[in-house]
Amino acid sequence: MEQPSPRPTPLRATDPEEWSALMIRAQAGDGDAYRRLLIGVTPYLRAIAARTLQRLADVEDSVQDILLTIHAVRYTYDPDRPFKPWLAGIARHRLIDRLRSRGRLAMREINIEFEHENFAAPELEVGSAMDRDTLQAGLAALPQRQREAITLLKLQEMSLAEASSRSGQSISALKVSVHRGIKALRRLLGPQDAPP
Repeated sequence: MEQPSPRPTPLRATDPEEWSALMIRAQAGDGDAYRRLLIGVTPYLRAIAARTLQRLADVEDSVQDILLTIHAVRYTYDPDRPFKPWLAGIARHRLIDRLRSRGRLAMREINIEFEHENFAAPELEVGSAMDRDTLQAGLAALPQRQREAITLLKLQEMSLAEASSRSGQSISALKVSVHRGIKALRRLLGPQDAPP
Protein backbone atom coordinates (compact mmCIF):
# COMPACT_ATOMS: atom_id res chain seq x y z
CA MET A 1 0.00 0.00 0.00
CA GLU A 2 1.30 3.36 -1.04
CA GLN A 3 1.79 5.95 1.64
CA PRO A 4 0.27 9.34 0.97
CA SER A 5 2.82 11.97 0.10
CA PRO A 6 3.30 14.59 2.81
CA ARG A 7 1.37 17.80 2.34
CA PRO A 8 3.59 20.46 0.82
CA THR A 9 4.60 23.22 3.14
CA PRO A 10 2.74 26.42 2.27
CA LEU A 11 5.01 28.85 0.44
CA ARG A 12 4.05 31.87 2.55
CA ALA A 13 4.42 31.88 6.31
CA THR A 14 1.63 34.06 7.68
CA ASP A 15 2.05 33.40 11.39
CA PRO A 16 4.42 35.82 13.16
CA GLU A 17 5.34 33.01 15.58
CA GLU A 18 6.52 30.97 12.62
CA TRP A 19 8.67 33.87 11.34
CA SER A 20 11.06 33.51 14.25
CA ALA A 21 11.56 29.80 13.59
CA LEU A 22 12.07 30.46 9.89
CA MET A 23 14.67 33.16 10.62
CA ILE A 24 16.56 30.81 12.92
CA ARG A 25 16.61 28.20 10.16
CA ALA A 26 17.60 30.84 7.62
CA GLN A 27 20.52 31.94 9.80
CA ALA A 28 21.63 28.30 9.77
CA GLY A 29 21.65 28.36 5.96
CA ASP A 30 18.19 27.02 5.06
CA GLY A 31 17.40 28.84 1.81
CA ASP A 32 13.84 27.51 1.59
CA ALA A 33 13.02 28.78 5.08
CA TYR A 34 14.51 32.16 4.22
CA ARG A 35 12.45 32.39 1.04
CA ARG A 36 9.25 31.46 2.91
CA LEU A 37 10.07 34.04 5.57
CA LEU A 38 10.58 36.88 3.07
CA ILE A 39 7.41 36.00 1.17
CA GLY A 40 5.52 35.75 4.46
CA VAL A 41 6.61 39.10 5.89
CA THR A 42 6.08 41.08 2.68
CA PRO A 43 2.33 41.78 3.21
CA TYR A 44 3.07 42.88 6.79
CA LEU A 45 5.81 45.23 5.58
CA ARG A 46 3.56 46.54 2.82
CA ALA A 47 0.90 47.39 5.41
CA ILE A 48 3.42 49.26 7.57
CA ALA A 49 4.71 51.20 4.55
CA ALA A 50 1.19 52.03 3.34
CA ARG A 51 0.37 53.65 6.69
CA THR A 52 3.41 55.92 6.34
CA LEU A 53 3.58 56.64 2.60
CA GLN A 54 0.87 57.75 0.21
CA ARG A 55 2.07 56.74 -3.26
CA LEU A 56 1.88 53.05 -4.16
CA ALA A 57 5.25 53.24 -5.95
CA ASP A 58 6.86 54.59 -2.77
CA VAL A 59 5.26 51.80 -0.75
CA GLU A 60 6.62 49.11 -3.06
CA ASP A 61 10.07 50.71 -3.22
CA SER A 62 10.13 50.91 0.57
CA VAL A 63 9.17 47.24 0.93
CA GLN A 64 12.08 46.32 -1.35
CA ASP A 65 14.42 48.54 0.69
CA ILE A 66 13.28 46.86 3.90
CA LEU A 67 13.73 43.37 2.44
CA LEU A 68 17.23 44.26 1.28
CA THR A 69 18.05 45.61 4.72
CA ILE A 70 16.75 42.43 6.35
CA HIS A 71 19.01 40.45 4.05
CA ALA A 72 22.00 42.59 4.94
CA VAL A 73 21.45 42.47 8.72
CA ARG A 74 19.80 39.07 9.17
CA TYR A 75 22.76 37.88 11.26
CA THR A 76 21.87 40.51 13.91
CA TYR A 77 18.60 38.80 14.80
CA ASP A 78 18.81 37.27 18.28
CA PRO A 79 16.82 33.99 18.36
CA ASP A 80 16.09 34.51 22.06
CA ARG A 81 14.08 37.65 21.28
CA PRO A 82 10.77 38.06 19.42
CA PHE A 83 11.13 38.44 15.65
CA LYS A 84 8.24 40.79 14.91
CA PRO A 85 9.56 43.78 16.93
CA TRP A 86 12.99 43.31 15.31
CA LEU A 87 11.34 43.35 11.89
CA ALA A 88 9.13 46.35 12.72
CA GLY A 89 12.16 48.30 13.95
CA ILE A 90 14.00 47.74 10.68
CA ALA A 91 10.89 48.76 8.72
CA ARG A 92 10.41 51.90 10.81
CA HIS A 93 14.04 53.01 10.35
CA ARG A 94 13.98 52.41 6.58
CA LEU A 95 10.72 54.36 6.23
CA ILE A 96 12.14 57.26 8.26
CA ASP A 97 15.22 57.22 6.00
CA ARG A 98 12.98 57.38 2.91
CA LEU A 99 10.95 60.29 4.30
CA ARG A 100 14.12 62.20 5.21
CA SER A 101 15.59 61.57 1.79
CA ARG A 102 12.41 62.75 0.08
CA GLY A 103 12.38 65.87 2.27
CA ARG A 104 15.99 66.71 1.40
CA LEU A 105 15.29 66.14 -2.29
CA ALA A 106 12.18 68.35 -2.19
CA MET A 107 14.21 71.18 -0.65
CA ARG A 108 16.67 71.07 -3.58
CA GLU A 109 14.11 70.72 -6.37
CA ILE A 110 12.40 73.59 -8.08
CA ASN A 111 9.04 73.46 -9.74
CA ILE A 112 9.17 73.94 -13.47
CA GLU A 113 6.34 76.08 -14.67
CA PHE A 114 4.09 74.99 -17.49
CA GLU A 115 5.73 77.43 -19.89
CA HIS A 116 9.04 75.61 -19.47
CA GLU A 117 7.51 72.27 -20.34
CA ASN A 118 5.65 73.19 -23.51
CA PHE A 119 5.75 75.80 -26.20
CA ALA A 120 4.02 78.75 -24.59
CA ALA A 121 2.98 80.47 -27.80
CA PRO A 122 0.09 78.68 -29.54
CA GLU A 123 1.57 79.53 -32.93
CA LEU A 124 4.58 77.35 -32.06
CA GLU A 125 2.57 74.26 -31.21
CA VAL A 126 3.05 71.46 -33.72
CA GLY A 127 -0.16 70.95 -35.65
CA SER A 128 -1.39 74.51 -35.14
CA ALA A 129 -1.41 77.32 -37.70
CA MET A 130 2.30 76.95 -38.31
CA ASP A 131 3.05 74.02 -40.60
CA ARG A 132 5.62 71.34 -40.00
CA ASP A 133 7.97 72.66 -42.72
CA THR A 134 8.19 76.04 -41.01
CA LEU A 135 9.02 74.35 -37.71
CA GLN A 136 11.68 72.19 -39.38
CA ALA A 137 13.21 75.30 -40.97
CA GLY A 138 13.25 77.03 -37.59
CA LEU A 139 14.82 73.99 -35.93
CA ALA A 140 17.47 73.82 -38.68
CA ALA A 141 18.47 77.40 -37.88
CA LEU A 142 19.18 76.52 -34.23
CA PRO A 143 22.57 75.40 -32.91
CA GLN A 144 22.89 71.61 -32.90
CA ARG A 145 22.58 71.16 -29.10
CA GLN A 146 19.39 73.26 -28.93
CA ARG A 147 17.90 71.50 -31.96
CA GLU A 148 18.69 68.08 -30.47
CA ALA A 149 17.27 69.01 -27.04
CA ILE A 150 13.99 70.30 -28.50
CA THR A 151 13.67 67.30 -30.81
CA LEU A 152 14.23 64.75 -28.04
CA LEU A 153 12.31 66.43 -25.22
CA LYS A 154 9.48 68.23 -27.00
CA LEU A 155 8.89 66.47 -30.30
CA GLN A 156 9.78 62.91 -29.31
CA GLU A 157 8.56 63.50 -25.72
CA MET A 158 11.44 61.67 -24.05
CA SER A 159 12.10 62.04 -20.36
CA LEU A 160 15.09 64.11 -19.27
CA ALA A 161 16.96 60.94 -18.32
CA GLU A 162 16.30 59.30 -21.70
CA ALA A 163 17.26 62.42 -23.63
CA SER A 164 20.42 62.81 -21.55
CA SER A 165 21.42 59.24 -22.28
CA ARG A 166 20.69 59.59 -26.00
CA SER A 167 22.36 62.98 -26.50
CA GLY A 168 25.25 62.73 -24.07
CA GLN A 169 24.26 66.08 -22.55
CA SER A 170 23.68 66.44 -18.84
CA ILE A 171 20.11 67.02 -17.65
CA SER A 172 21.00 70.60 -16.69
CA ALA A 173 22.50 71.24 -20.13
CA LEU A 174 19.36 69.82 -21.78
CA LYS A 175 17.12 72.13 -19.75
CA VAL A 176 19.20 75.15 -20.71
CA SER A 177 19.31 74.10 -24.38
CA VAL A 178 15.53 73.65 -24.53
CA HIS A 179 14.91 76.99 -22.85
CA ARG A 180 17.29 78.82 -25.19
CA GLY A 181 16.05 76.93 -28.23
CA ILE A 182 12.40 77.76 -27.57
CA LYS A 183 13.32 81.39 -27.00
CA ALA A 184 15.21 81.43 -30.33
CA LEU A 185 12.29 79.72 -32.12
CA ARG A 186 9.92 82.36 -30.79
CA ARG A 187 12.16 85.06 -32.25
CA LEU A 188 12.62 83.22 -35.55
CA LEU A 189 9.05 82.05 -36.07
CA GLY A 190 7.01 84.55 -34.11
CA PRO A 191 4.55 86.87 -35.80
CA GLN A 192 6.38 89.01 -38.30
CA ASP A 193 5.28 92.56 -38.90
CA ALA A 194 4.22 93.06 -42.47
CA PRO A 195 6.28 95.61 -44.38
CA PRO A 196 4.59 99.01 -44.81
